[in-house]
Amino acid sequence: MSEILQKQAPWVTLPLAARELARYNIDIALSETRFGDNGQLTKTGGGYTFFWYGRSAEERREAGVGFAIKTTHIPKLASIPEDINNRLMKMQLPLGRYTCVMLVSAYAPMMTNPDEVKDKFYEELDSLISSVPQSEKLIILGDFNACVCTDHQAWHNITGKHGVGKCNSNRLLLRTCASHDLNITNTMFCLPNRNKTIWTHLRSRHWHQIDYVITKVKGRQDMRLTKALDRPPPHHLQIQLLHPTKEKASG
Repeated sequence: MSEILQKQAPWVTLPLAARELARYNIDIALSETRFGDNGQLTKTGGGYTFFWYGRSAEERREAGVGFAIKTTHIPKLASIPEDINNRLMKMQLPLGRYTCVMLVSAYAPMMTNPDEVKDKFYEELDSLISSVPQSEKLIILGDFNACVCTDHQAWHNITGKHGVGKCNSNRLLLRTCASHDLNITNTMFCLPNRNKTIWTHLRSRHWHQIDYVITKVKGRQDMRLTKALDRPPPHHLQIQLLHPTKEKASG
């Protein structure tokens, strides 16, 4: 959805996004955005409510994150999506009486950013992951601007056998996943490359896998499929089929 949610005003672009989400019957979606400040918008007749957080109107809009949620699901939420900063946003979704899943929308700095900017993002992501109770499910979704490669033996349980390409110099994502026992689910499913890669470099025309769906290793069985849908470049739409188990109360 990122090519839709760019610099135009929310009331211009969000109806287009709503139609695209309804086409695929998506329940919850997220994306990096270029909207200024923070906001919430429900499009009458569109079926979705949008939440976003970005930089102030005076700043260059290089970062911003958001959620799109079917409006009928809003009353089920424990609380509305909460922004951590303009690159991280979280939302708690109840699963029955005893289980919740924490959804995190993430937009990592690009490789061209200074190291201190990238380090700061992963430090804040690390703190957010650490704040989630061990009993709570966790799903992190977003654009990490990182390639995690096909070397699943070096990153056992973190990546699977079906990654794409070579690992770039940004190993902060892999290290963060390793320190929290997280699994990058995109690498777990055997699919054609066109259904694994998300973004194409407009000059080289090479496709890359940089958007990821990440979960706790023990919650990996909840993930039924992570797949990129065929769309015009530069960005594909990625879907995650989720069937979470509902744990019963102990004792």
